[in-house]
Amino acid sequence: MAWSDSFHSHFVAWMKIILPVAALGLLSMLFLISRSVDPTANIPVAQIDLEQRAGELGVTNPTFAGVTTGGDQVRFRAQRARPDPGDPERLYASDVVAQFRLTGGAVIDITSARADMNQTDATATLVGDVRVLTSSGYDIRTDELVARYDTLFAETAGPVQAKGPEGDLTAGRMRLTSYEATGDAYLLFTEGVKLVYKPRGIEE
Repeated sequence: MAWSDSFHSHFVAWMKIILPVAALGLLSMLFLISRSVDPTANIPVAQIDLEQRAGELGVTNPTFAGVTTGGDQVRFRAQRARPDPGDPERLYASDVVAQFRLTGGAVIDITSARADMNQTDATATLVGDVRVLTSSGYDIRTDELVARYDTLFAETAGPVQAKGPEGDLTAGRMRLTSYEATGDAYLLFTEGVKLVYKPRGIEE
């Protein structure tokens, strides 16, 4: 019993010494560790190519619609569109479908692989497998066409091939516009126009 009391007394006495020393040791270690960390150092971050990210911005299935000064309805639809990183007024679109519903009742549908749309001058440059279908029976193919969406106007940048009610037609250029006096729309083919006339009722 005396030995037990003696051991307990010694144990308590040693703990009174060891525990404070151990606590001081832990505090000193924490202090040294904290001094080794520079809180002003830059936090490591991933390097991001901002131009690439800007190029990836865009929307899917966007639609642009409006009315021309002459009252014709214009509608552009694309599978995807993204802004130009260097010019917020420009948009790049892919798989484009455009439609003009004219006040006279005619409908003109235009499709292309892609388009460069400039909101400043209200133009859209359609490029790649451009096809123009008119409700009057024309099927026109070309590589590039510039269209406006504030007024009725579209013009090809080069040759066109067309099938129409009168036959097969090729030309250096084609323009879609309207008469100022009446507002009626018309197609104008220029620069080396060739027409293979096919009377109505004759099948190929």
